[in-house]
Amino acid sequence: MAVCQLQIISKIIATGSISILEDNLLTKEYFVGYEDVYDFITEHYEKYHQVPDKATIIGKFNDIELIEVTESDKYLVDTIREEHLYTKTIPVIKESAKLLKSDSNAAVEYLMNAIKNLQPEYRIGGTDIISQAEERYSQYQDRKNHQDDWYFTTGFEELDELFHGIQREEELFVIYARTNNAKSWVLENICKHVWEIGFNVGYLSPEMSANSIGYRFDTLYKNFSNKGLMWGKSDIDEDTYKNYIDNLKQHEGKFIVSTPNDFNRNITVTKLRKYIQQYKLDLLAIDGITYLSDERYKRGDNKTTSLTNISEDLMSLSMELHVPILVVVQANRGGVVDKDKEETPELENIRDSDGISHNASKVLAVRLKDNVLILEIKKSRFGKVGGKLKYSADLDAGIFEYLPSSDDVALERKRNDNIVNITSKLKNNSDVF
Repeated sequence: MAVCQLQIISKIIATGSISILEDNLLTKEYFVGYEDVYDFITEHYEKYHQVPDKATIIGKFNDIELIEVTESDKYLVDTIREEHLYTKTIPVIKESAKLLKSDSNAAVEYLMNAIKNLQPEYRIGGTDIISQAEERYSQYQDRKNHQDDWYFTTGFEELDELFHGIQREEELFVIYARTNNAKSWVLENICKHVWEIGFNVGYLSPEMSANSIGYRFDTLYKNFSNKGLMWGKSDIDEDTYKNYIDNLKQHEGKFIVSTPNDFNRNITVTKLRKYIQQYKLDLLAIDGITYLSDERYKRGDNKTTSLTNISEDLMSLSMELHVPILVVVQANRGGVVDKDKEETPELENIRDSDGISHNASKVLAVRLKDNVLILEIKKSRFGKVGGKLKYSADLDAGIFEYLPSSDDVALERKRNDNIVNITSKLKNNSDVF
């Protein structure tokens, strides 16, 4: 028996969803050797509106051995379709060969008719935006009246003004910079803020331990010296820190930090889906996209192709689960900018892949220069591009303070607000002629 059929059955039981069958029109004939299991699952679902659990399946079919599946749905569907097509094609080829011995015309006619029946059935999804317009209007009203249900703020107030925060669905937010330019600090500060306002955060840390990320969190949240915590320095007030730790436990939100070891050193989008569901995450942060494995990898694919595939799959995952995904990306050597100018790397400087920026909904370039953090929006699918902001950055204390400057958009807005206020006062002053 083929492994793929068992993989799909195991995944259905593990996820409690038969969407892989419904979305891809996988009927019983695809599950050679497992027809009884297929019938039981689909009949159980039709009768009880849920997939049978593992114990029920094993109780019914005591010889079945369910397995852990980490392959993507696409791989499984492609594989089972290929196997099914092969099984259907073999008798056609044999019959054609038989007919060729006596009548080539009859053989060709038979083959042409048979090919029509060999075409696999695909369901192509789509949405009629005309008949669905009422739903769109209702969603607009909900977006207007319940902003917190649709967007996260970032903790950088001026940045939120430029692109309206982080969308809670359909969001792949890329943060990139050269090495040692505070991009991971920016990422964790956003995560800390989302946790602080009451949501569950998952933080994938390929290069730092959970405790190291925890110390950074303590620095960003309550401004304890990061060096003092990491180096065990005595200038940290131990009673204050202990009291902080005790109070921290009372917060309901989760901040889950995981390393590659937690994923058996094979981080895939399929595993990230399970990770999000397991911890009920509202936001996922990945401190380094290059540590992920491409589930669509084919022999001969280069790094650029793999990173493009991964970024596409991450965006699809965000759309599927309605969870924003933030990723950190390294800028290449071309991203080195003039040290005397307050510039950030360009989109083409994202290492190994144009596909990452193409698939991203938002891209933020980061640069740290003389303790000044420079943030510049390089892409925003639903907002302004090119806005540049500056913050004084005390990383040891975890403090970012906004620095108004002549070339940032936030100051332009504030200047325009002042003009409006002054004009309004002049119009209301009867002594002015």
